[in-house]
Amino acid sequence: MVLFWRSSSLSLTHIKLTVGGVYILLKHDLSVVPLRAGMNAAVRAVVRMGIYVGAKVYFVHEGYQGMVDGGDNIKEATWESVSSMLQMGGTVIGSARCKDFRMHEGRLKAAHNLVQRGITNLCVIGGDGSLTGANLFRKEWSGLLAELVQQGTEASQKYSALHIVGMVGSIDNDFCGTDMTIGTDSALHRIIEVVDAIMTTAQSHQRTFVLEVMGRHCGYLALVSALACGADWVLIPEMPPEDGWEEKMSTTLQHWLYMYIYRLYNILIPETSAYSKSLSTSPNMYFLLLVVQRLGFDTRVTILGHVQRGGTPSAFDRILASRMGVEAVLALLETTANTPACVVSLCGNQSVRLPLMECVQMTQQVQKAMDEKRFEEAVQLRGRCICYILFSNFNVAVLNVGAPAAGMNAAVRSAVRVGISEGHKMFAVSDGFEGFYKGQIKEIKWADVGGWTGQGGSLLGTKRTLPAKHIDKIAEQMQKYNINALLVIGGFEALECLLQLYEARSSYEEFCIPLCMLPATISNNVPGTNLSIGADTALNAIVETCDRIKQSASGTKHRVFIIETMGGYCGYLASVGGLAAGADAAYIFEEPFDIRELQSNVEHLTEKMKTSIQRGLVLRNENSNENYTTDFIYQLYSEEGKGVFDCRKNVLGHMQQGGAPSPFDRNFGTKIAAKAMQWISKKLNESYRKGMKDNSYCGIMDKTIGFLLLFHNALGQLAVLDFRYYFICFNIQYLSLKQSHNTIYAMVISVMHSCHICISDDIDFI
Repeated sequence: MVLFWRSSSLSLTHIKLTVGGVYILLKHDLSVVPLRAGMNAAVRAVVRMGIYVGAKVYFVHEGYQGMVDGGDNIKEATWESVSSMLQMGGTVIGSARCKDFRMHEGRLKAAHNLVQRGITNLCVIGGDGSLTGANLFRKEWSGLLAELVQQGTEASQKYSALHIVGMVGSIDNDFCGTDMTIGTDSALHRIIEVVDAIMTTAQSHQRTFVLEVMGRHCGYLALVSALACGADWVLIPEMPPEDGWEEKMSTTLQHWLYMYIYRLYNILIPETSAYSKSLSTSPNMYFLLLVVQRLGFDTRVTILGHVQRGGTPSAFDRILASRMGVEAVLALLETTANTPACVVSLCGNQSVRLPLMECVQMTQQVQKAMDEKRFEEAVQLRGRCICYILFSNFNVAVLNVGAPAAGMNAAVRSAVRVGISEGHKMFAVSDGFEGFYKGQIKEIKWADVGGWTGQGGSLLGTKRTLPAKHIDKIAEQMQKYNINALLVIGGFEALECLLQLYEARSSYEEFCIPLCMLPATISNNVPGTNLSIGADTALNAIVETCDRIKQSASGTKHRVFIIETMGGYCGYLASVGGLAAGADAAYIFEEPFDIRELQSNVEHLTEKMKTSIQRGLVLRNENSNENYTTDFIYQLYSEEGKGVFDCRKNVLGHMQQGGAPSPFDRNFGTKIAAKAMQWISKKLNESYRKGMKDNSYCGIMDKTIGFLLLFHNALGQLAVLDFRYYFICFNIQYLSLKQSHNTIYAMVISVMHSCHICISDDIDFI
């Protein structure tokens, strides 16, 4: 738990408040004691944001039990006390079951301990049980104070109101109202790591593996991990299969065995509480007997268990928890006596505040619907992506453009299989548009993309070559293979290619077809998109490296590391990576800096070396400044820090592009590629041979996945911009964090309003 008290010296120009006590409580679920990766990041954010606004912040060790017991369980937190926490799993302040808090007497003791310290606000991090308990405590607060007065305990009128705000920590992602809960992404990392390791055994020994994952009564982990690893079968509690599913699964597995001779392994993923309408037990052993008896496959069962709760938090969880922690503090600062309890949630890419008990009640309604076997209603309450399949017979080409990005292969796999399932003939183009004009085009079948989800890089091959110089040869190849639609997967270069093909429509009828682009670049600089395929994997690579470097610095003491990241002229990796890694500074192109700012940071690090945290970490984008290079900053820090600290530099380089894709990138690539193919199918069926087709690319738009359709007026505005810095005007996710770019942001809105945005409301966040 964390306690937070706002002192009378608080002065915020942007928040008008009356002075009063504020208390922030970090607590895990009342009924169980699960730990979630990323909770320490939330604790750190709450503590440091609280101190930043002039507050006193307290730790409450061992959850509600510590609040009931009081004494040394409640300790003041400092800025330094939450240092080096980001990379640690679980929670450093402990958690425990608390039967006492369920009883009225226990809550009375807790109220007494809070009143003694002038604390009247709580921030709860946990599941629906913890949040419900906190809300009950809030409702009883005035009565508890009255009892304390009757007992002769001091309970001033200024403590008459108790305010609470919640943050959801759960690997199950089972809380209604938020797209992601703290800890879910890290759990997916653990599952995918195990699946990738097991896959090699499955392929070598030609075995079938049944992997049981956690999730309590929510199938999110099973569903998303199955999607990310390309599992052959998945069972989730919200959508139990109909009677007779065993025969269907056996037939399907047997069909794949004979259809693809080399595919002699299968991955089956049931969730712990998954069951069919005729089966009320855990299905792992049932799976085993079914596969062995009906098919005779060599089968093994692996139960992942609590492995999913541990380990190092992912970059996504660190950033999510940090953002939620800051929002929770602001929510408490803005509360009044009539403000209802709220929970900080993630809606698309934005932190929002929702009524706490409404979300809790909806979560409980899901469980009630499942208990009563009203599964369709349970699915509706959870939220579900509904796919509309259109059958046709067109030729669709897929190619990669630009630098490799983890998740590209997952997108290609998804596009190919969705396209085939909709009746299209899919063609793969090797080496981008360079391979296109050379004729490196071949039909790609369902089996050809098997196992691609977990592969990094680009198996199709990718080049930065633009089509303009060879536009006539590309048109010839389009005509030769009768290409009816084109799906381009890549970064900013892919957008340039799309624009060049669009401009060539007046001269070449072959390009009057649906053109669709998926953003895939570690730089995350594609206009109009919040996230690109590959950015999350690159962030995790940066964070893992920074964690190791910080560990080295902690041992040697008095050392500062300068880390250079990629990203071109976009500071996303340096800025967000610095946030996730706990860096002291991040130098980026979007925020110009001079020698005075560099000197100021040297002075900050000099003062820091006098504390118990005798290390420093500075991130620099590779193109942040043409004169203040990594070598220059390294030499400046080395010279100015003589006698206080020494300096080292590391250029991360292309290691940020490699490695296995993160669960987020696997699922993001799979999902938007499927959505793109649905859009292509729709356009082909609606307007084939009816003139000019829409030119679009796909990406996350706020809370949903949608398409930005670029028409001529928008393209005219794009043409006058300098493509070297074009991304600065469009990365909305990044600019939303940069208040100093109001003018540029206005430009973004202007161009966006000149475009038609088609949003699909049936897409849930994965």
